[in-house]
Amino acid sequence: MLNLYDTATQTVKPLALRRPGSVSIYLCGPTVYGPPHLGHGRATLVYDILRRYLEWTGLSVRMVSNITDIDDKIIDRANRESRPWQEITEKCESVWFEAMGKLGVQRPTDVPHATEYVDSMVNMIGTLVSLDRAYVTSDGVYLNVPSVPDYGLLAHQSLDDMLAGGGDREVLGAGEKKHPADFALWKFSKPGEPSWSTPWGDGRPGWHSECVVMSLDLLGEGFDLHCGGADLRFPHHENERAQAVALGKQFANHWMHNGFVVDAEGEKMSKSLGNVANLLDLLDHYDPRAYRMLLLQSHYRSPVRVGQDNIDASVKALAGLDSFAARSAQFSGGSVDESIKARFIAAMEDDLDTTQAMAIIFDTVRAANAAVDAGDASTVATLRATVIEIAGALGLELTAGDDISDDVAARAAALDAARAAKDFATADAIRNELQDAGYVVETSKEGTRVRRG
Repeated sequence: MLNLYDTATQTVKPLALRRPGSVSIYLCGPTVYGPPHLGHGRATLVYDILRRYLEWTGLSVRMVSNITDIDDKIIDRANRESRPWQEITEKCESVWFEAMGKLGVQRPTDVPHATEYVDSMVNMIGTLVSLDRAYVTSDGVYLNVPSVPDYGLLAHQSLDDMLAGGGDREVLGAGEKKHPADFALWKFSKPGEPSWSTPWGDGRPGWHSECVVMSLDLLGEGFDLHCGGADLRFPHHENERAQAVALGKQFANHWMHNGFVVDAEGEKMSKSLGNVANLLDLLDHYDPRAYRMLLLQSHYRSPVRVGQDNIDASVKALAGLDSFAARSAQFSGGSVDESIKARFIAAMEDDLDTTQAMAIIFDTVRAANAAVDAGDASTVATLRATVIEIAGALGLELTAGDDISDDVAARAAALDAARAAKDFATADAIRNELQDAGYVVETSKEGTRVRRG
């Protein structure tokens, strides 16, 4: 049975399934106002790995991941650029799924958009108002947080402790709020902003109201798992849960959060700090599998630093696996070694320990390479089948090599020569030429590797 750390209880515990044989998962998706960054990539890859593993074990997975297509950040960008907000969201969503496709992330089972659920959000807010758990002010509708007795469950702080500690941008604020922790369910619009009509006034939903409505509608009460990045734990996930509790509904049974992507100084990457690395740049310069490889060699709850050195190391590790796949290709058709498979499963069931799972893969590859050298065809066939099987369970596809023409190889050599001469304009031009021709171009300390995309 899969055991996962549960943020609410702060324990590693079995992922209890509401219905035997099927898993219901809600993953908070992107706010589509700009290009995806490395943190977005990490979250989607972590839960893609989880989903693939669950499906590999024979479970049916329904994964819902939303698109926030109305938000203050979207409106701000539209105003700055004098563009329709819908144009921004449509373009950014297209870029998002293009990037996820390159990363090998499976498309969610359902992709609800916030703007499709405005009526449902209005109905939910109306219910909360009628229950006296929400109230109207001159700038919006707010949840009465003290009406939720266990508020702070995910933050592991009482309401008093949160306020005593200085609070959060969502927590503090005076105005007409009845309590400093009360947060907006509905925001009345300013002139020129997108809006929808409600009994309380025209406006748009608050961010925290979107996911609770969409998750309950598509997955129902008591769904199995709610997940996302650690930065969403509070206030977003806490405020989602608060609304469900205030409605008297059972919400997620298990909460899962992945760690941050950090910079060289150990700071969480964020736009406010100006240290966000664009995911698209990584995908343009490296085999997209390299990011999956890097994350697989880190525990999902630990912070991950993404730099030139560890990306190069991931590329090198991939090259080793691909080399093994190529030299063992003639030994296909073997049966999986069940003892190795059992060790892999034990690692994954222990809070998704992909670091140990990858160690098992590398150990198996070393043993298989030794068997190739010894001419032990039977052992090679078994170990090759095992590596392919368990790597596939992680979404890590190995390639047995591509036939690259002499002309393409010569262009790759010219790229390296240009880089060595610090002629980066020429190097970039060659890179673009190869990419436009459909090749993936990977540059590391060992030189440039070109393969078919």
